Amino acid sequence: MKISSLDRRKFLRGSGVALALPWFESFNQIASAASPQEKRKRLACFYLPDGVPMPLEKDPSFNDWSWFPHGAGKDFTLTKCMETLEPLKQELTVFSGLSHPAVRRVHGHANADQFLTGADTGADGDYQNSISLDQVFAEHAGKHTRHASLVMSTDGGTGSPRGAHTMSYNRNGKPIPAEHKPKRIFDMLFVKDGPDAAQRLALSQSALDELMQDARSLKRSLSKHDQETLSEYLQSVRDTEIKIERSKRWLNIPLPKVNVDHLNLDITPEDPRTFLQTMYELIYLAFKTDTTRVATYQFGRENGVGISDYLARAVGFKLTHQLSHETKKPDGYKNFGKYCRFINEELGRFANRLKETPEPGGEGNMLDHTALLFGSASSAFHLSRNYPLLLIGGGKLGFKHGQYLKYGQGNEKNQSTSGISSDSGWQGAMNYTELPLSNLYLTMLHKLGVETKSFGGSSETLSEV
Repeated sequence: MKISSLDRRKFLRGSGVALALPWFESFNQIASAASPQEKRKRLACFYLPDGVPMPLEKDPSFNDWSWFPHGAGKDFTLTKCMETLEPLKQELTVFSGLSHPAVRRVHGHANADQFLTGADTGADGDYQNSISLDQVFAEHAGKHTRHASLVMSTDGGTGSPRGAHTMSYNRNGKPIPAEHKPKRIFDMLFVKDGPDAAQRLALSQSALDELMQDARSLKRSLSKHDQETLSEYLQSVRDTEIKIERSKRWLNIPLPKVNVDHLNLDITPEDPRTFLQTMYELIYLAFKTDTTRVATYQFGRENGVGISDYLARAVGFKLTHQLSHETKKPDGYKNFGKYCRFINEELGRFANRLKETPEPGGEGNMLDHTALLFGSASSAFHLSRNYPLLLIGGGKLGFKHGQYLKYGQGNEKNQSTSGISSDSGWQGAMNYTELPLSNLYLTMLHKLGVETKSFGGSSETLSEV
């Protein structure tokens, strides 16, 4: 394989199997003479169902287990819910006082569908959704990659209206099915050319064994730095393949049937944690090989439906959704907070993975060129307001970080949206103001290089971001 013939669509090849290559500086030295170097920009969005712990200030749990930080601006302190993200504090921004205006009076479990769209999906009946944030960017960035976007969730498919299993919606507002099986996502990095490739990939031996001869041949043509890059990449793929094998147990857990007690399923703490780490690693590999620059991952469906409700087993709880209903019980907020801490820990692990990886062919690291959006369409119990939101990375894209930004008026301490534990809370009057979340989305699109005047009903941006 000649270096001069390489591009992002070239692969290492075995008998019937091909593995996408990472970026090589050796190739760029040749390609840059013919065309200017392209600056990659990436976006990944993550959705957490069921809201977050929000105790009142007078509650003993407030200091440690309130999701929102204490303080404001550059002077803020992460609670135990969030402190696993402390090493990334200067690369992140926390937001409060943002939500989608069209659904502020709608039950929180109905709103995952519109988290990335801002559409008026209403409380019941048919609705017309609109294009999601990730797909607007995918239309812009997808022409540079093999896959326009990677759509993932723990439960897979599309779900049902207001019970979405996907965050992504196309230009017509139709849901894009999410993939939830790591093996299938892994195979997106492999092109199966031969008729028996699928069978061989399913065997216990690593598919990489068939590619090593081609890899050794290629290494002789690469610089020392690129040889190290290739070795690290092959090891990352091999490690991911091992995790996929381990995650099969999680995927084979049967879903509960009606009227069947499913609290005694044999799930070890390692099962959901390994699954989550594997999904993150697949996004990392897809970004590193420039297979795609856009990814979404929905951790779970709202209202405790599906296998995603077992994610809390990672920290010793039987079901996830129950945690949001039991905050008034002893250690209720602490238990809910421990689950959110686990989610933040794995998010931080992924973000640090990007931070530790030099940007292929560019300045800084991969996190500098990647915007990570994390959030939920509800905050306290079933409340579709004051969304808990994090934006991480993208320093080289122009994002400002190391801050906790509070928007709106009348709820600066988050107390108007805290302590809720019954339906009367989310149905109550809104005696404070919030800004449209799509203001943030429009800001993000501009920094990601998408020239558009509006998104999700917003035509204003957030200058602080």
